[in-house]
Amino acid sequence: MSDGFPQPPVIPGAVPPLIAPPVISTPPPIPPAERIRTHMGRMFQPRKGAILSPAELNRFKNLLVFARATVEGALVGKHRSKRRGTSAEFADYKEYAPGDEINRIDWRVFGRSRRLYTRQSDAETDMTVYLLVDVSGSMEYGDYTPVDKFLLAARIAAALAYLMIQQGDKAALGLYAESLLRYIPPGGTRRHLHNLVAELEAIEPFAGTYSAGALAQCAAVFKKRGRLVILSDFWDNPEAIFDALSRFLHRGFDILLLHIVHPHEMDLPGAHAARFVDMESGEEVQLDPEEIRGAYRTAARERVGRIAREANDRRIDHALITSGNPYIEAIEAYLGFRGTNNLGLK
Repeated sequence: MSDGFPQPPVIPGAVPPLIAPPVISTPPPIPPAERIRTHMGRMFQPRKGAILSPAELNRFKNLLVFARATVEGALVGKHRSKRRGTSAEFADYKEYAPGDEINRIDWRVFGRSRRLYTRQSDAETDMTVYLLVDVSGSMEYGDYTPVDKFLLAARIAAALAYLMIQQGDKAALGLYAESLLRYIPPGGTRRHLHNLVAELEAIEPFAGTYSAGALAQCAAVFKKRGRLVILSDFWDNPEAIFDALSRFLHRGFDILLLHIVHPHEMDLPGAHAARFVDMESGEEVQLDPEEIRGAYRTAARERVGRIAREANDRRIDHALITSGNPYIEAIEAYLGFRGTNNLGLK
């Protein structure tokens, strides 16, 4: 309805007013899986002596190619240890399970028992890592940047899965919004990595968020103790989230929160007389961002700080992932987390 005066622009937001990041336009979706998989087997080799910049990495739409380019670029110039668990001293047998390395099967035992067993050594310390990625509606936000928050999370998850499997760990993947939507059990093979990437390529953000409910489902599904890495913007009830995480802490899980934040979530964009629309609930409010910018900035920083403090109090690692060089930040956060046994990031 018009009264003769110019109408203000419509700016969808991510959450309720005063604490909500606005959105200027809908970000492009992840490229169709069939187009992405066309060149799945072609791997990018990074330049020696250089770490790829975000601008260079953004050329790669294939998540598997992107993951390898990111990890190899991040590890250039660093010592890359040999695979753990390769000690020559035999310790025990373990019945073969999907995802185990075929070259560790003892075929002589198979010849006698007609059952598959793998040889384990004293140095066998592989870890199960559960990647949990938020695919709720607020993760679709991404104006003024090359990628939206979900694509950023998907790329980081793919890179971490690649890194985990390269290091001899087993990676699992869960996708959640109001509930756990998809779960791929742990595995450590190249085929398993392809399956994880395919799931990340196929999903698009939608629906609302109920992290506590999804985590309760995960607690029942994640059978083996390990490490839990959550990639989310955490636009949800922090108290409920940490209450749900207490189940994992009680079971001895190490937990890393990769808190993905868009610049607009810390400081409102420049706009006047804007109408903000919640990306998950559809609620609307019209206001002048300049009138609330100061209060919003304070509230946004307090919210992020509160989540970080709550995590620290519970010996949960927390890393803020922002624009700039988010992929390297995430890899460094994971490597620090993996090496500290939940003593906190430096």
